[in-house]
Amino acid sequence: MAEAAAIALTALDRKILRALQEDGRTTIQAIAERVGLSASPCLRRIRQMERAGIIAAYSAVVDQKAVGLPVSVFISIRLERQRSHELDAFGAAISGWPEVMECYLMTGQFDFLLRVVCADLGAYEQFLRERLTQVEGVASIESSFSLGQVKYSRVLPL
Repeated sequence: MAEAAAIALTALDRKILRALQEDGRTTIQAIAERVGLSASPCLRRIRQMERAGIIAAYSAVVDQKAVGLPVSVFISIRLERQRSHELDAFGAAISGWPEVMECYLMTGQFDFLLRVVCADLGAYEQFLRERLTQVEGVASIESSFSLGQVKYSRVLPL
């Protein structure tokens, strides 16, 4: 990833990235045609962006409701102290929990914001009791349940 800072994205690179973000299963030939290149130079640019860490991974976007995880909970966490090792310890504690989809270190009133998915209210209560409240140094936990998703995108505005 050290190479990432050295690569300046061209307008053509940005078009390739937009195409890949919109449909990661698009063929190299289709992307090349879309951006006005032949397949070989298009693939070279993609490989260069992969090596540089600009393209971090490829994945499928799974509908959480379709797999039995319809509940999204946004959890604001305040720690007792905000020393570096306590912030790191919290991050390490939650990093292996599959229910935690996202975790952000925040400024303001709370130290962390998490997005957690679960099957139902009972599953969330179990997560709260057996995992989150067991983390050393947590001073407060505030949960907000999502009523519905208005927008979700993984496509960066390039």
